[in-house]
Amino acid sequence: MPKQVVDDFTLPATGGVDFTLYPIRSKSLVIYFYPKDNTPGCTSEAQQFRDLYAAFMKADCEIVGISRDSIKSHENFKAKFTLPFALLSDEDESVCNLFGVMKQKMMYGKQVRGIERSTFVLDKKGRIVREWRGLKADGHAEEVLTFVQTL
Repeated sequence: MPKQVVDDFTLPATGGVDFTLYPIRSKSLVIYFYPKDNTPGCTSEAQQFRDLYAAFMKADCEIVGISRDSIKSHENFKAKFTLPFALLSDEDESVCNLFGVMKQKMMYGKQVRGIERSTFVLDKKGRIVREWRGLKADGHAEEVLTFVQTL
């Protein structure tokens, strides 16, 4: 399968800045999509990436988290759990759609449209070199780190 180059995108990020994909190309990049700030699985996943952040940096890899939450929600979530990486707000779902992570899900017996927990690793050329979809949060950050260390 040929490695897919991701189209450039810009989203509002924590810290009052915009995140644009292409300037990051000096490093590999983990983009993880998660359903909602301050929910149990999403909190656990963010904390695991936080706890392994130094190891990702040592592997020359940056991390960003993306959900449909507002920047205000992201700022609170980031501060509450001292997350060292940017959280990006995709309220119009443009980047979620770019990566195909919007899915119909069952929540409390009702059909809802939401983000399927997914992670993508991009190499320094902006190509997707690995993806995980529909994953469980526990232990996932460690699995991603193990892969990133092989790049």
